[in-house]
Formats: sequence, C-alpha cells, structure tokens
Amino acid sequence: MFVRNAWYCAGWDEAVGIGANDLVVRQIAGRSILLYRTGEGRLVAMEDRCPHRSAPLSLGRKEGDAIRCMYHGMLFGPDGACRQVPGMDRIPEGAVAATLPVVEKDNWIWVWLGDPARADPELICFAIGPSDPDWVLRTSHLRVDTGYREEIANLADLSHVSWVHGLTFAGSDDWGYIKPRHRLNPRGIETRYCVRGVPAPAFARHLFADDARFDINVHVRMTVPCNFILSFAVHEAEAGGAPNEPSRGKLLLDTFSSQAVTPRDAGSVDYYFSWGTSRETNFPGIVDLMHRTNMDAFLEDKRILEGQRARLLQYPGAPQVDIVHDAGPGRMLWVLDQLLAEEAAEAGAA
Repeated sequence: MFVRNAWYCAGWDEAVGIGANDLVVRQIAGRSILLYRTGEGRLVAMEDRCPHRSAPLSLGRKEGDAIRCMYHGMLFGPDGACRQVPGMDRIPEGAVAATLPVVEKDNWIWVWLGDPARADPELICFAIGPSDPDWVLRTSHLRVDTGYREEIANLADLSHVSWVHGLTFAGSDDWGYIKPRHRLNPRGIETRYCVRGVPAPAFARHLFADDARFDINVHVRMTVPCNFILSFAVHEAEAGGAPNEPSRGKLLLDTFSSQAVTPRDAGSVDYYFSWGTSRETNFPGIVDLMHRTNMDAFLEDKRILEGQRARLLQYPGAPQVDIVHDAGPGRMLWVLDQLLAEEAAEAGAA
C-alpha cells in the first residue's frame, strides 16, 4: 500500500520546538512517529512506542537529549538506545526504540520509513520554503479523510479546477480543455501547459476589468509518495500564442506552491502546503488574499474527495470509465505501482 523507501513529509519545521513539552506525533503510512529536538536543536524521529509495553513515548518527558517513558521510567537517547531502567542495573537486550532518518529541507521535515542505508537526501523533492528570501510565501496544513491515491489523481489532473473551484481559482471552463504534456521520471512525472486567454479567477475578479484576459503558464513536478510542486505564472494574454507553448506575454504575477500530501493511513492524509509570489512581482495584500483563497480551495477539494471516498467504500469494485484527463493520474499512479512492485519483489526474495 505504501512505498517504504521514500521520504515522507512530517510537516513544517516550525511545528517542532526545543521546549520541554515539544513532543510532536505524526501518523505516517500507518506508523506513529515522535519528533522532538535536542537542546542543540537537532531533530530526532523515533517510533512513538516504548519497546517494553508499547506505551506512547510522546506521553513521556524530555530529559536533556533523551526521552523518559512515563509508564515505567525507561530512558531512551536520541539514537533510540535505552540508557536507564529504574530498578535494574543492566539494560535488557533489545531495549531500543526504533529511530528513523530525518532531514530538514526547504522548511519541511522529511522522514524516511524504509532501509536507512537507502536514505539519500537527494531523493527529497525540489521545493521553495518560506525562508527563501526571493519569495513571499504563506504556509498551512489540512487533514483530508481520503486515500492518498485519490489525492494523487486529484493533483495530477488540474482540469477539475473549472468545476471544483468555481468560487476560488476558476474564472471560466477553460481548465476543462487543457492539453498537458507529461514526462515520466523515475519517481514521478513532470507536467507543463498553458491556459490561454482566461478571465481573472473568481477570487481576484474584482481587481480587473470584465474584459481583462490572461495566460497562465503551469509547471508541475510530482514525486512519490505524493509531493506536488507548482509554478503558476500569470501573464498578459498573448495574441496568437500557440495552445501548447508557454505564453510570452508580460509577466504579471510569478507564484509558487509547495504541497506535500502524507498518508496517515489507508483513509486519511495530512496536507502541508504553501503559496505565494516572487518578491519581484509581489504587491501589497496579494499573498494574504492568495493564502485565504488557497485554504478555501482546498476545502472545496476536501468536500469532493471525502465524498468520493464515501462512495468508493459504499460501492467497492464498481466499474469506472476513463476520460482524457486521466492521463496524468494514470502516469503518476503507474510510477507509484512500479515502486511498490519492486519493493514487494525484494521482500519476496529476502
């Protein structure tokens, strides 16, 4: 169900502090992971389970760089090794809390669930974090009760913008007629297209004349498990531009969104996202407006995706038809399934 040898986003770095009570738990692909920082600020990722009787270590307390389980007082260092068992002079064999490779990059926290020897930071997706001085970005988080495969299908097909996001991102039906170009990569897909001659989106329509028209250059990079990195550049509409070529009209707004969807379990995900503009094209109020709109739009997605999951559970195995806009989701899910098959083959051969 879940690729193990992959980096999973565990949220924004600001969520985990060095305070005494900063013990943060993330549910990732069916596992409960405890995140905390040592006094020097180093991040630790540890399975939220004491190896004695499986009590949550997150209900414990920090002691220096270690965690004290508050069931029977066992003390675990940041490497997971037990340092003390009250009432015993010798540490029992196997008294180790599992730890996981963890990396901070672009203001995100990344946890590797698989073989630690394969935890290559170069496999972490490209993104732009809110600390980048060239960008003005706002961040947020949302939980959605759906499977992450449904989120992949949703993000790999932005034709739904016209229909799901009529009150936020959409300004017309044009998104329903886009013709994306998809390129397969070893761990995802890259997609480009241009939406030409469209009116301002619903959230910004009041800022422009009714006859104002724009071109939007879209560049998406998706990687497993479900990371969606979006460049969304708004240009003045270019006369006579080719449908499948990027617009060369004057750049009005250069925007960027980093989105990571982390499966909690089979039926829910955590969605960590940002959106904003380049500092060069920023103007007063626009990023705040975009941020509010982004949350509204993702609530529109949440409504559809949770409704979809309810029907999938109600009608298991019901036939579904394919349409032209399934090309992107099909390619991305194919990449995911190839990785899952490779891991299953390795496990079978072991």
